[in-house]
Amino acid sequence: MKYTKFNFMMSVLGIMIYVTDLIVDIWVSVRFFHERQYVFGVLTVSFMLFGTLVVQCFSYSWFKADLKEAGQESHHCFLLLHCLQGGVFTRYWFALKQGYQVAFKYSSKTENFVEKQINDRVTDLSMLRLFETYLEGCPQLALQLYIFLEHGQANFTQYAAIMVSCCAVSWSTVDYQIALRKSLPDKNLLNGPCPKLVYLFYKLFTLLSWMLSVVLLLFLNVKIAFLLLFFLWILGIYWAFKKQTDFCVSTSMEILYRIVVGFILIFTFFNIKGQNTKCPMSCYYIVRVLVTLGILIVFWFYPLSIFNADYFIPVSITIVLSLLLGIIFLLVYYGTLHPNRSEETKLDEVDGKPIQRDCRMKHFLME
Repeated sequence: MKYTKFNFMMSVLGIMIYVTDLIVDIWVSVRFFHERQYVFGVLTVSFMLFGTLVVQCFSYSWFKADLKEAGQESHHCFLLLHCLQGGVFTRYWFALKQGYQVAFKYSSKTENFVEKQINDRVTDLSMLRLFETYLEGCPQLALQLYIFLEHGQANFTQYAAIMVSCCAVSWSTVDYQIALRKSLPDKNLLNGPCPKLVYLFYKLFTLLSWMLSVVLLLFLNVKIAFLLLFFLWILGIYWAFKKQTDFCVSTSMEILYRIVVGFILIFTFFNIKGQNTKCPMSCYYIVRVLVTLGILIVFWFYPLSIFNADYFIPVSITIVLSLLLGIIFLLVYYGTLHPNRSEETKLDEVDGKPIQRDCRMKHFLME
């Protein structure tokens, strides 16, 4: 797959969003500590550390695997860079440096292995961004929404955090979907803006509805909310073990991968094995609808003194409309805009068949 100038500009946009998200998170945490809101400050820092530590672990393990496959020894400088939380920046440096050469200086006769190398670098970055989005961005978004609804107002910092989190989720989700189809030969490309936008709205609306529902449940009872999320996390981990994912080479990293997959499944659905998942995905969103409606119904019978009543009706309407729109966009995407829809030999978007090409993405989360 040819690496174009547009692809290079999208990589530049990706690192800009990544850096902006990092700066805003640090800014928000510092402001919380300055205002002596230590609980919110600690939670913000914890979400940041959790996401970045997991991302650095996977990034370094991929560096080691790639060097081993190339017959080279692992360099200690890579380990040091990842310990200093610089793994993603290192990958961006290599990707942008080589991507600029391919997109602007090489001729149209650029050798295939060079194109493949840069596409593999960009694909690795898309997977790492997806990890960080759901490990750090989604909890951060829920926290900022909770603070906003609790106080009935927000400062510029919190508005910025909410907007940047939404942009990071949107970008990483669509970028991952594009990278997935570019890196796997049995996947048709996601051509045109319409399928990308519909897919984005499907993910964004269903996620927004769920985030607001979780925030309402936190107002009802923090313990019940965390028990529900923990239960869903355990179910996701169980599903990953049941499907026997084989993304990582080492057993320890595979266990970490399944734990991370379980956490991601709290927020949205992904095909974790590249198999037909029409039934699991249907069950997933049926349960999502029932739990969301259950939270809204319980909230109606709970004393509203714990929550600003002026916001309850707008929030409830937003939850219902977002969930409804998300399901509609889901049906439209899988029913009409799915890239493999026209091929009778393929089952559906979340199906996967054996792939001959050696690619890390083929064992990752499918869509």
